[in-house]
Amino acid sequence: MHSLERVTGGLARAGQSHVLQFWPELCEAERAGFLQELSQLDLPGLRDHCEGAARAAAATAARLDRQMEPVPPESIGSTRKSDEDSLAMWGDEGLLQISASRVGVLLLAGGQGTRLGVRFPKGLYDVGLPSRSSLYQIQAERIHKVQDLADRKHGSRCSVPWYIMTSEFTLAPTETFFKENDYFDLEPSNIVLFEQRMIPAVTFDGKVILQGKGKLAMAPDGNGGLYQALEDHKVLEDMQQRGVQYLHVYCVDNILVRMADPVFIGFCVTKGADCGAKVVEKAYATEPVGVVCRVRGVTQVVEYSEIQPETAELRGPGGELVYSAGNICNHFFTRAFLQDAAASYKDQLKQHVALKKVPYLDASGRQVTPSTPNAIKMERFVFDVFPFSRNFVVFEVEREEEFSPLKNADGLTADGPTADSPTTARNALLAQHCRWVTAAHGTLLDEDGNPLPPRASASAVNKPPARCEISPLVSYSGEGLEELLRGRTLQTPLLLDEKRAKELQMNRAL
Repeated sequence: MHSLERVTGGLARAGQSHVLQFWPELCEAERAGFLQELSQLDLPGLRDHCEGAARAAAATAARLDRQMEPVPPESIGSTRKSDEDSLAMWGDEGLLQISASRVGVLLLAGGQGTRLGVRFPKGLYDVGLPSRSSLYQIQAERIHKVQDLADRKHGSRCSVPWYIMTSEFTLAPTETFFKENDYFDLEPSNIVLFEQRMIPAVTFDGKVILQGKGKLAMAPDGNGGLYQALEDHKVLEDMQQRGVQYLHVYCVDNILVRMADPVFIGFCVTKGADCGAKVVEKAYATEPVGVVCRVRGVTQVVEYSEIQPETAELRGPGGELVYSAGNICNHFFTRAFLQDAAASYKDQLKQHVALKKVPYLDASGRQVTPSTPNAIKMERFVFDVFPFSRNFVVFEVEREEEFSPLKNADGLTADGPTADSPTTARNALLAQHCRWVTAAHGTLLDEDGNPLPPRASASAVNKPPARCEISPLVSYSGEGLEELLRGRTLQTPLLLDEKRAKELQMNRAL
């Protein structure tokens, strides 16, 4: 039973009575819906949330330069710098764990995609590949393939469950999309959707924002809301029942993400890590990405706004950046560590301030769309648990192979396509697949029938790569292509899907 009297008193004690100023104008159905929404708020903690948000927005970012040091070399693995034997050993260990159904993947997919300019979850987005695959389809097919690789190696019938954290904005359309696409041939019971909490946006003077006369302006509580959501929806119990011991956690928008990457999983397991992070080398000293490092001896991610330019520019004896480990939201956790995080650490996580433009009602009930930020959204980040790790490791990967996020709408700058846009994501995947064909000793022809150079302009910003796409169902990370493509000349645009791969196999056998 939702009591108007209880809610009214709670709002008054929190200094938020203005929330009910339009109550007399609402019909009975609107009142019931609004009362339910208000009853779900943490009313006793609302004052602290609002006042804390206002204080945090007014504060200046801490400077951590003097307490920072790089992650020690013994805690770092690298696809570029580690030897081939080590990489092979880690890959074998990862496939062994996957074959025993001890590995799950956990997707952070609660964001709204406002910068991308769409009104649907990012996972549904089609960046314009020849296959017209959505991000969700690409990721589902990578799960299929990594299961297949583990089964072939170990004679198993494994499963990699897919846990997807959504929000109020993304849950229903994500559920519908998976149903309409028959779960991309994955077992529906192995796809577990759950919802993170929502928290109110507040003004710079600490007042909850009304989006409508009977509606608060709410936002997901950041991807660090994962730890509360795991507890709310008994997800950790589900993992335990399935025998999942290791989780690969990632963000939905990276088109190059390697689901349950065996090499990363194997590295972390071999090192006995409870927590790990993939990183890429920063493109330049002041690139606006967080840096994985140690502060006062404890591993954490330091935001670029917390580092002085002269610290960011520090270089080692070989000219390399001292603080080069760029965070890409691609993590490893043991289930035991996640259990500890949900039980003990989640309330100790740092709160981060995001300043946003949020439509609101003014005092007269008029809808206003602001042109400058007017709201504070408080967020926790998934990496805020790193300081609680007892054995943290870092795994460096190559940006062009594993990281191309989709964040902004398409457009053009003086240097080429807008960064982190559908165009750059599409080009990153096509360029990677061009490299795979070359590595398999195949030759691609452009649309005029001319052989493309080995790199196929794969790194050129202004010149897109050849339209060559290889289905994840054919190859997870470039493996298995040489027997199909060695000595072959292939016309682009090319979509090498399972059907085409079987045709090539049959032709090779004749």
